[in-house]
Amino acid sequence: MARSKRSSAEGQAPIARHGALKSRHPLVTMLAMLGVVLGVVGLSATGVAAYNVWDATQAITANAVVLDEEKPLPPSLGAIEGGVNILMVGTDSCEGQDVSIFPRCANDDSPGERNDVTMLVHISDEPRRVTVVSFPRDMLVPIPSCQKPDGSGSISAMSSQMINASYWYGGLGCTVDTVEALVGDERFHIDFAAAIRWTGVINMSDAIGGVDVCVAGDISDKHTGLKLTAGNHTLKGVEALQFLRIRHGIGDGSDLGRISNQQQFMGSMVRKLQSDAVLANPATLFNLATTAVSQVQQGQLVLSSGLTNPTLMVQIAMAVKDVPYEDIVFVQYPTRYASGEGASRVLPVKDAAKVLFDAILANEPLALTGDASQGYGVEVTGEATQPVTPDPTATADAGGAPSGEAPPAGDAGAETPASGQRVELPSDIAGQTAKDITCTQPEK
Repeated sequence: MARSKRSSAEGQAPIARHGALKSRHPLVTMLAMLGVVLGVVGLSATGVAAYNVWDATQAITANAVVLDEEKPLPPSLGAIEGGVNILMVGTDSCEGQDVSIFPRCANDDSPGERNDVTMLVHISDEPRRVTVVSFPRDMLVPIPSCQKPDGSGSISAMSSQMINASYWYGGLGCTVDTVEALVGDERFHIDFAAAIRWTGVINMSDAIGGVDVCVAGDISDKHTGLKLTAGNHTLKGVEALQFLRIRHGIGDGSDLGRISNQQQFMGSMVRKLQSDAVLANPATLFNLATTAVSQVQQGQLVLSSGLTNPTLMVQIAMAVKDVPYEDIVFVQYPTRYASGEGASRVLPVKDAAKVLFDAILANEPLALTGDASQGYGVEVTGEATQPVTPDPTATADAGGAPSGEAPPAGDAGAETPASGQRVELPSDIAGQTAKDITCTQPEK
């Protein structure tokens, strides 16, 4: 279901196809966008700081990718109405990268830019739920006819290409069209998109103060340079990027194992972003917001036009900031290995994917029945307890709890009338929730 207009205010020269690369960070774009979102929310009552964020975002609008020129901008503050789909892309460009960290960039051995991380973030209407679907970079899919980023024409449709070639062929808009075509449901539409390069995750993880991860055994990976001892670590900067890129040295060494490793990072990040340590700290929020905006200005982050609007950012933040951990679900798009296509190539399993997207579109709560990882990258080791944020406006009433005191928590796994019966996903859909505490497994 490709739309006719995918454009950028600044042209982009076509780039040559390059060989397979080691992939990067999934969450990077999620970090960047949520950083801006939370920063704007945290400072919306602070006039000068809020104006600075607004002014900076207006300055980068000229470089935004237009997904839908007819879509009106949000009219007011308040949680975004209805559901929203945001495509997050992590690319492999050497442009603007530090060659001391990425020596291959000095050799120019892989020119071009691909979407080596592709994630769909779905935020539902009430009751609010968040589902993050990771698409394996080596998955063979059809790529529809897409407009070239420089506006010089269109690329022809292709019947079978790795999904990470879609950005190389037609930029962010082409990756959006490819994912929409893969889902293949007329009810499904991607509203907004963002793409980020390597340096972005380094700066964003520094801004957030690091993310806690667990590894079950010592890891030493010559491909990324990551060395970690068994146990818990707080990663930021270059180490965070290395952790998100690592494939060799964990699980079965595949991209599928890397996806679940990335999901561990994202789940931990979500728990941190929802904690008082981040949301209650205006200085941290402003640092996140200004760092994310600076990534756009430095060419490390590309946003679709709607995401440059601070009003929209506020609306998205208001919709996701209180979602229960068990309703923040990270899944891998279901796949099977392709025979005769090389060891890493996988094919979509559309029957299982249809169950997933039907439940997402119907806003039904999900229950995972499969493994946490198809590539043996992580194992679940425990469950996180969601912090209770007292309502400062609450007052004690007869027989009720005193002001600011939360009512007793019930069974965390029990269903409520609001949540409904959970849809059990097919067992070939791997994933984890923000409630799951997982630990990366060394290579077997």
